[in-house]
Amino acid sequence: MKHCKKYNAALTLVDTKKVYSIEEACELVKKTSTVKFDATVDVSFHINVDTKQADQQIRGTLILPHGNGKTKKIVAITNTKLEEAKAAGADFAGGKELLEKMKVENWFDFDVIVATPDMMGELGKMGRILGPKGLMPNPKTGTVTMNLAQAIKEIKLGKVEYRLDKDSNMHLSIGRVSFETSDLVDNLKALINQLIKVKPSAVKGVYVKTAVVSTTMGPSIKFNFGA
Repeated sequence: MKHCKKYNAALTLVDTKKVYSIEEACELVKKTSTVKFDATVDVSFHINVDTKQADQQIRGTLILPHGNGKTKKIVAITNTKLEEAKAAGADFAGGKELLEKMKVENWFDFDVIVATPDMMGELGKMGRILGPKGLMPNPKTGTVTMNLAQAIKEIKLGKVEYRLDKDSNMHLSIGRVSFETSDLVDNLKALINQLIKVKPSAVKGVYVKTAVVSTTMGPSIKFNFGA
């Protein structure tokens, strides 16, 4: 694959054989951004688990200390907590009428759905639509709860979901190029600490096989996960 001159110039700053420290990687990823806009900083892991085994699934949420620079639009699906949801900062709040709008009008101008448990019957009917889009709320990620206010505030503060794909890879945005290096370091360390915390007991040997950080259209930088 041919790359542009800016990418090739950025690549010269990266020692592809070196595994950098977290601090070095976060500093270098800012220097190697090749685009004019405020690029997203992404981290990718290849983890030593068998995703076919139920006890080796890795999925959850955490609040990044400095957020990830993305403002998320939130839909609250509820009949009983409408005012609470709106007061907490939900961009849209309603019941079956919003689900019908999604179904009939193909309306998906939002990023996250939170819901009260009593609405899961209606949401379940939307599984074929919401599931493939990654929008189905789930108690395990805190998006199905009676405490909508807390769920909404946490998402607005920078709560993100992490999960493995079928090939045991994980991708997550941890910030933007405009972030201070120290903020990127804090966010990345928070994610690493969380992944260590949820490490399946069945894992033997090296837990994380590869760990890289990169920007939109920038080169990948290997860093030391430490486990």
